[in-house]
Amino acid sequence: MSFLLPKLTCKREVDQAIKTVAEKVLVLRFGRDNDAVCLQLDDILAKTAHDLSKMAVIYLVDVNNVPVYTQYFDISYIPSTVFFFNGQHMKVDYGSPDHTKFVGSFKTKQDFIDLIEVIYRGAMRGKLIVRSPIDPNNIPKYDLLYQGI
Repeated sequence: MSFLLPKLTCKREVDQAIKTVAEKVLVLRFGRDNDAVCLQLDDILAKTAHDLSKMAVIYLVDVNNVPVYTQYFDISYIPSTVFFFNGQHMKVDYGSPDHTKFVGSFKTKQDFIDLIEVIYRGAMRGKLIVRSPIDPNNIPKYDLLYQGI
């Protein structure tokens, strides 16, 4: 389903999307088109893109094409989904140590829709971090890797 969503292929395109998407949540899915979990997430993103078109814009970003952002957001697990609003990085408290990105695939379409609604409403009120509406049992667990410490 990744062919149904627009792709950003270089750093310049990602920068442009972050700067120009206004009054909507910018969803950037970092991953690879041939990864099984990425394909599962892409399916959910593609099925909800039309329903969320008034609140969100969704792009796919290949981690191999933009190593600057891969390193900047510390994307060591794929897929990782990062959110922006009016050029501002939106953080979400998932009950995990990392609030900068959602790692893994969403369990259901409704989990993703609920998350976008919470981010959108919080951002419209000027918040930079919001609490995740997703059931903690539906959030993938992973260990953070700190290299070189």
